[in-house]
Amino acid sequence: MAEADQKWYVLRAISGKEAKVKEVLDAAIKNTPLGDYVSQVLIPLEKVYTTRNGKKVVKERTIYSGYVFVKAQLTGEVIYELRNTTNVIDFLRGRAKTSEPESLRESEVMRMLGAADTLNDTAEETEDGYIVGEPVKVTAGPFSGFNGVITEIAPEKGKIKVQVKIFDRPTDLELEYSQVERE
Repeated sequence: MAEADQKWYVLRAISGKEAKVKEVLDAAIKNTPLGDYVSQVLIPLEKVYTTRNGKKVVKERTIYSGYVFVKAQLTGEVIYELRNTTNVIDFLRGRAKTSEPESLRESEVMRMLGAADTLNDTAEETEDGYIVGEPVKVTAGPFSGFNGVITEIAPEKGKIKVQVKIFDRPTDLELEYSQVERE
């Protein structure tokens, strides 16, 4: 089946079961003729960084909770198969009960896919919203109580560099996000 004939549709799923729906649909695409009409199943995810017990923890969270995006050509029994997938409520459609599933415009899909990438990038860059040049106070470690200015942010390490004055000399400290707070 030509992918040019396929469009993006939105399936409403039970919240929290999006991954299960994707798993079931991916298996059906591989093992049944549904693969001729459905080419892609997508759940946009974002990375969320948190600090627990002084360690950086990365979790993935769905951007659009309760929705699964499907690139498909809705002909024949395809609508029936998708609608009756485990944990799927229905297609996203117009207000009338008899209305057909509405496809997404290509610009909406590109924006959605771009938003997922942007959210991943910005979450890494500004985990707690710290900015280079921002004044902070060290709250933990041997330099607790010192005030300084952020000189560098290293999100891949989960650390920031803070310049503090010790005996009137600027000294760089490499600290974790949890070891500083805004002034």
